[in-house]
Amino acid sequence: MQLTKWLIALPLALTVLSGCSVVERLVYRIDINQGNYIDQKDINQLKFGMSKDQVRYVLGTPMLVENGYPNTWYYIYSHTHGHEKNIQKDLIVKFNENDKLVNVSGDYHVSQNFYEGMN
Repeated sequence: MQLTKWLIALPLALTVLSGCSVVERLVYRIDINQGNYIDQKDINQLKFGMSKDQVRYVLGTPMLVENGYPNTWYYIYSHTHGHEKNIQKDLIVKFNENDKLVNVSGDYHVSQNFYEGMN
């Protein structure tokens, strides 16, 4: 009889001491997507020397273009799935002074054909 009380009381006490983490996991959380979702197939369409309009057509409007640095575009994507940790992917696109694409960096890789057609 005494053992049965302890078997019930111990898990209950551990739940109370651990805070609301058990209850929080039972509460539904929606997935949250923010920013520019970019797939690798979109990056594969980029070519060295593309104009800003062409890049905007392929990737969409950038999330951030800093004042004073209009030739550097930032594409930022953030995804939170329920209670899991946030995932963020970044892409930085740089143009030269003639508004032609010269560099792509970040969490994606350009295709082998990126420099295709260069002299």
